[in-house]
Parts: sequence; structure tokens; C-alpha cells
Amino acid sequence: MKTALKILVPIVTGSATAACAAASGAEQGGNGMLVWFFIGFAVMVVLFQATPAVVVFASMMKGLFSSNPAEASFSPFKGKGNK
Repeated sequence: MKTALKILVPIVTGSATAACAAASGAEQGGNGMLVWFFIGFAVMVVLFQATPAVVVFASMMKGLFSSNPAEASFSPFKGKGNK
């Protein structure tokens, strides 16, 4: 019992102190301008990467589901003419 008490008292004390420190909200700095520039830059990177991906995906779907192989955007049969 004494061994368990020696282990439990520091654990309970430490967790109670951490809970009080977290609840007080000692530091509320807010986001600076650099953080917003970084978030904006990350959004621009995602947009500039997603736009060509959507175009390639749309042309791939058009090529897969077209009935005439010459209608596909990236078809090796493009410009061969219909005979």
C-alpha cells in the first residue's frame, strides 16, 4: 500500500498542476501576419497543383469514354483522318 501511495501521489499532484496551468490560459498570443502569409502560400500551392490535375483528369475521362479514338485529347490517332 505504501508503494502504491508513493507512486500515486506524484502522479495526481503532477496532473492537477498541469490541468490548472492549461485552464488558466496564461499565454494567448494570437497569429501574426507571417502565419497568415504561410497559410495563404500553402493554399496557393494547392490551387496551382489542383488546376492542372483537374484538366488532365477531365481529358483522360474524355479519352476513356469517347467512342471515336480520334476525339480523345491525347490520342495517337489524332489527325489521321477518317477513312
